[in-house]
Amino acid sequence: MDIPREQTQAIIDAHRAAAGAMMMRTDFLVPDCFEHQAGRLAARTALVYERQRITWAELERRSAHYGRAALASGLGPGDVGAVMIENRPEFFYAWLGLARIGVIAGLINTSAQGAALAHALRATQAKVLFIGDECMEQLRATEGLPQEGLTILRVIDAATPPAPRHPRAIDLETVDIAGIDVEDFKALRAGMDNRRPCFYIFTSGTTGLPKAALISHGRFLSVGAGWMSVIPLGDDDVFYCALPLFHGAALMSLYSTALQSGGSVLIRRRFSVSRFWADVQAWRVTVFQYVGEVVRYLTNVPPVPEENDHSLRMIMGSGIGIDVWQRFKQRFGEHVLVYEGWGATESNANMTNFDQKPGSCGRIPFPERSHIRMLRYDQGSDELMRDAGGSYIPCKPGEVGELYGQIRRGNGEIVAPFEGYTTATDTAAKILQDVFEPGDAWWRSGDLFRFDEEGYYYFVDRIGDTFRWKGENVSTTEVAQQLSIYADAESTNIYGVKVPGHEGRACMAALALKPGQAFDAQAFYRCVTVTLPVYAQPLFVRVLSQADVTANFKLRKVRLREEGFDTGLISDPLYGLDRERETYAPLDAALLARICAA
Repeated sequence: MDIPREQTQAIIDAHRAAAGAMMMRTDFLVPDCFEHQAGRLAARTALVYERQRITWAELERRSAHYGRAALASGLGPGDVGAVMIENRPEFFYAWLGLARIGVIAGLINTSAQGAALAHALRATQAKVLFIGDECMEQLRATEGLPQEGLTILRVIDAATPPAPRHPRAIDLETVDIAGIDVEDFKALRAGMDNRRPCFYIFTSGTTGLPKAALISHGRFLSVGAGWMSVIPLGDDDVFYCALPLFHGAALMSLYSTALQSGGSVLIRRRFSVSRFWADVQAWRVTVFQYVGEVVRYLTNVPPVPEENDHSLRMIMGSGIGIDVWQRFKQRFGEHVLVYEGWGATESNANMTNFDQKPGSCGRIPFPERSHIRMLRYDQGSDELMRDAGGSYIPCKPGEVGELYGQIRRGNGEIVAPFEGYTTATDTAAKILQDVFEPGDAWWRSGDLFRFDEEGYYYFVDRIGDTFRWKGENVSTTEVAQQLSIYADAESTNIYGVKVPGHEGRACMAALALKPGQAFDAQAFYRCVTVTLPVYAQPLFVRVLSQADVTANFKLRKVRLREEGFDTGLISDPLYGLDRERETYAPLDAALLARICAA
């Protein structure tokens, strides 16, 4: 059904107005919102973890304890306290405790170790680190930690076997908090406005050491306010949180919305496809925050009784291809709303598919009413295209380009603030100036899209992932989506590799198979040749023992791309495209020579 542009625009306007109104409440901070809800919903359930219910009153009390411990350890308003705790209630105690005393929380990836962990602590200039037992071994193995000015507070984890703690670590519960009154918290943050940072979230660091993105109080709260303006949510809703809380999707999108609705949050340390529907049924879950790979897992496993007559009514996230979208709706119910969107931790631009159009990540019905623009991008030279006069070229429907969000106009008027990173150099690298008029500034996404005549946007690829072969551009995202018809694969990771004697990069697929499945070379060959043009067909296949994913279920490509099809580096089974025999055959020198010659 065609949806009028005006109808979509009305939803976008309501969302924008609510988010903007929250940003304008400059004296209203995250802890103000939390303390209001804790007072209003004291006896109601705020968190659920491993069959344990934590009330809002208990969450208020325990976060106050962490805040008092932070003050006793030398933190004060405007300082930074780092949090390195997996998905469990203690993460919320630490994060909210720091916010309540006016301290910025530096959220550390719980997989970080070595140089990345030392860098994160230096980048945030943290004076205190709340670290769970589950991450203690990583800390012990990390060299280059700040030698002075960092207090390490150990947070006990009942689920982790006792392990040697870092010699500088102090048990949180032994910190003397006598004389520090929770009634002083509001006074400590008095005078702060919502443009001040509430926490730092680190980027994935796929192209170098992670960067710490600044997230203000206002921006965090505006996300939930926007969702509340267009979707009926209340304190009876139950939000399912299985993505890592140190990442933007779980904390900013899910928890900002849960906090403002007053709903409860079911916490899982990690996503488990085998537990998901049982959890939904047992706790009457209504909202699920996803990434694309997680939804693919759900559609790939055999049916379970709990998925019938379930309470789930909406899922929100990013990364679902049209194939997975359709399979999810067919299997789990057309009534489940899929709010596929696009954004970035640090972005000043985002979009959501409010129209439920399969495959799209959002719509811009009237471009003149949006601060998002698309500029044509040459994927061969990896640079923006310019016309004969040297100006950047806006995209037309169907053209691939990089997405930009306007920060300011040429006269200096702010359109959509970009909060940036902890370092000016990193912030400046994400800004393009003098795009359409002298003095204007735009945030560059690094993502490629195309849009259609109706204004629906479709994610194409991340710049750097797309590659060029035989004079054609190959989108890793689109190839992976086409190959989803190969039913034996749990995940399909596509990337470009160098081939001796050839320009550009050829397509290679790394497959992680479903449990109990073996690679069916002929079946995969049929999928490849039926669905893909010749230039996009994988010349090489690597069969992984398990998918190589980040903590947020994003497929890693860098190591795979570097290793290519080098049999000296790779112990996984490797196959090559054998067109003569119409199959994929084990890769040896003879087959490689034929592939290179072809």
